Amino acid sequence: MKFDYIVEGGEFINAGIASAKLKKVLKQLGIASDIIRKVAISMYEAEINMVIHADGGHIEGEITPEKIEVLLIDKGPGIEDLDLAMTEGYSTASKQAREMGFGAGMGLPNIKRNSDHLNISTKLGVGTTVHISFKIT
Repeated sequence: MKFDYIVEGGEFINAGIASAKLKKVLKQLGIASDIIRKVAISMYEAEINMVIHADGGHIEGEITPEKIEVLLIDKGPGIEDLDLAMTEGYSTASKQAREMGFGAGMGLPNIKRNSDHLNISTKLGVGTTVHISFKIT
């Protein structure tokens, strides 16, 4: 089963809708609750990063009997220092995002902690692609 969602940049009111929709689908498919939790956390963190740091983007993926694959693609500014961005507590979020409770610097570390596979490809001035996957069996 394939899925595809659009994420609007700067639209904090809609942040998390895609991850909530995928969570509902996974529940309907009878996926184990511990896996659903990991997918929901990881996808939410990545989706929020698209809202905060990029001009949105899109999420596509596939659910098979063995795994869940998620690809998040944006055309944002890219990540200047990926190693630093993977450090808990490091954030480049705007003042506006922080005032709304976002930008604590836990997004990428949470994705890494909750996924079975994480690969981030980023290019300054071009954008970032985040590939995360989760084993079902």
